[in-house]
Amino acid sequence: MLEAAHLYKQYTTKTRLGLFKSEKITKQATTDISLTIPPGKIIGVLGENGAGKTTLIKMLTTLLLPDSGTIQLDGEDINQQLKKTRKRINMIAGGERNIYWRLNALENLHYFGSLYELPKKTIDERSEQLLKQFELWEKRHIPVEQFSKGMKQRLQIAKGLINNPDYLFLDEPTLGLDVQIAKELRQTIKQLATQDGKGILLTTHYMAEAEELCDYIYIIDNGAILLSGTKEEIFSQLNLTKQVVFTVPLSDTEVLNQYLSDWSDPFEIIEKDDMLEVRLFTNQPDLRKIINFFSDKNIDLLQIEIIDPTLESALLASKERSVE
Repeated sequence: MLEAAHLYKQYTTKTRLGLFKSEKITKQATTDISLTIPPGKIIGVLGENGAGKTTLIKMLTTLLLPDSGTIQLDGEDINQQLKKTRKRINMIAGGERNIYWRLNALENLHYFGSLYELPKKTIDERSEQLLKQFELWEKRHIPVEQFSKGMKQRLQIAKGLINNPDYLFLDEPTLGLDVQIAKELRQTIKQLATQDGKGILLTTHYMAEAEELCDYIYIIDNGAILLSGTKEEIFSQLNLTKQVVFTVPLSDTEVLNQYLSDWSDPFEIIEKDDMLEVRLFTNQPDLRKIINFFSDKNIDLLQIEIIDPTLESALLASKERSVE
């Protein structure tokens, strides 16, 4: 298990004020961040740009030392066991970075495998297995600069698995990919956790992706954790509920309010064009009860749907709550 406790990191930069003057500016990148990445689980770290996600990943992958706090891998401090730690972790970034375009796919994997001091036989076997797995074996001798964006990203995943890591750090892995390739990549990420038992930390701006993949989520802002839990626990902490949204013909709003005044769940009425949209906030929607209620009042239901809370709404709500 990978465990981080009370991580603090700040940066100091200089801003030039004139020819001979400059001003030092200190920014707190992370503040008291603690998290856990268990084997076989996908942990999401969500937040806006500048929230501290990249700094956090750099500390967890030994690329940056925290100012204070500890990071342990199976009880050992990762910064005291650099060589051992780096053999057990790897990182996959979105976009088209971190691979050499003038090398072909096979040469890329051989180069990165050699950085982990893997035996040549092991590199040969893993390169073939990974390139076949990600459907790049037939293209193994083609320079990467001729690859499509999707092929480059699949190669990055293969590169991230060349040392067969126990823990993977995925920084926006589906960034810029088309829908089908992103879907296939999400399936691969699930398999790496559930079938191969790898612990995975995922950062993404695609909230639907986080909802689909993550077993546990940390929402961070300004370098600090605002909320953590399963998505259901986060919704509960923010009092986010399901919404039953139904549309009725435009009628007397006061009468409709009167009808709904005895309703046990919170509601709101919004006038839209020549219709009224009614929203009931409840985690236990009873559609039969709603339909019967309006039928008894001789009010036609033009449309009805149930809307679940989303991580996008949770991210916005947590941000608003932190400002209050």
